[in-house]
Amino acid sequence: MASIDIVKVDIKDLNTLQTIAKQTFIDAFEKANSPEHFQKYLDQAFSLEKLTTELLEPRSEFYFAKKGEHVLAYLKLNFGSAKNELQDGDAVEIERIYVSQAFQGQKIGELLLQKSIQIAKERMAAYLWLGVWSENPNAIRFYKKHGFVPFGEHVFQLGDDAQTDILMKLELKD
Repeated sequence: MASIDIVKVDIKDLNTLQTIAKQTFIDAFEKANSPEHFQKYLDQAFSLEKLTTELLEPRSEFYFAKKGEHVLAYLKLNFGSAKNELQDGDAVEIERIYVSQAFQGQKIGELLLQKSIQIAKERMAAYLWLGVWSENPNAIRFYKKHGFVPFGEHVFQLGDDAQTDILMKLELKD
């Protein structure tokens, strides 16, 4: 069986990124949200135009987890002023870690999290942070299991629905 490779995404991967981003978001959240708010967010957040802008942002990086030619999951990291909220130059934001439903439970999320930690340490970041939906207990448990601790909240706008994200961070320096 082929091993899982973590590879950096670039603009030539735009359509593949859009496909996995939409599908993993649908799998994760569609059933828990109203159709109109959900579709509005999906159309805005994962349009080719929006993803092109994100891919070309020099302070953001995307990675795929791949087995052979099959994309199983993806990761988005933000640095410096590309971060959504905390503009602390001493931190790296995990904006997205999403694993295709068929491959969940196979430690692929952990591989992407380890890649995030490696990159943050290479950039001499003091900590790694993220926002996770307060209604997603599995993700909250996953991050707590890996040492992340809650430190605040923020609003995540899903269409016209204001939702609460728990902000969590992992200290990287002693």
